[in-house]
Amino acid sequence: MGSAPRSCRLTSVAARKRTITYAAQAPDPNKSSQMLVIVPPHVLVKHNLAIARNKDTPSGAFRAAIGELGKILIYEAVRDWLPTVDLQIETPVGVADATVVDPTKPVALVPILRAGLVPLEQASSVIPVSITYHVGYVRDEETLEASLYLNKLPPSFTPEDQIIVSDPMLATGGTMIACLKDLVSRGASVQNIRVISIVAAPPALTKLGDEFPGLKVYTAMIDPELNDVGYIIPGLGDAGDRAFGTV
Repeated sequence: MGSAPRSCRLTSVAARKRTITYAAQAPDPNKSSQMLVIVPPHVLVKHNLAIARNKDTPSGAFRAAIGELGKILIYEAVRDWLPTVDLQIETPVGVADATVVDPTKPVALVPILRAGLVPLEQASSVIPVSITYHVGYVRDEETLEASLYLNKLPPSFTPEDQIIVSDPMLATGGTMIACLKDLVSRGASVQNIRVISIVAAPPALTKLGDEFPGLKVYTAMIDPELNDVGYIIPGLGDAGDRAFGTV
């Protein structure tokens, strides 16, 4: 799934803010004081995004495309990030040095309900050991403010805990900011949090960059703007309704 790094920039004011770096692949995503936004230049990202964007795509195919995009973005997010253990294993004809993901250090997956569940549906095929904590927010369609209605996070995290937060759409950024503040208040380190989104917009990225320097965001596309009701344009519509057939 890897590809040679290349820069990826926006023409908006947000893209020129010094708090954010935009790239196709972070040259060293673990050692940056800026927020990094990673857009993998993979043909399968483009392919599945096209399926997800199409208004005529049926619910099942839409959900499958979002799941595939989530899988690729997770793959990129855990590159050179997962803790490993070196050991030796017996092959049918000898002994080989090997490296495996440390089974004692599960990655915490935090889907923001309900749409955030879908990009993580294939997470187990990429991450060998994980644990899932659900959170639910509802957005007021008039004020665009997010309100918490479900919180299954543990009482505390350590700065070393590795956390992936999933929400397909980063539009105004209110829901994601609320979730990240909760994680940090419980002891999580921003440097060990990865955000997975399918489509992001400059308003959300600007706010996240200001609030959480050192954060890493992995997204399939950065769209240019929001409409007057806070939807990303051109976006892909209401991801939750389309994924779960409640349009």
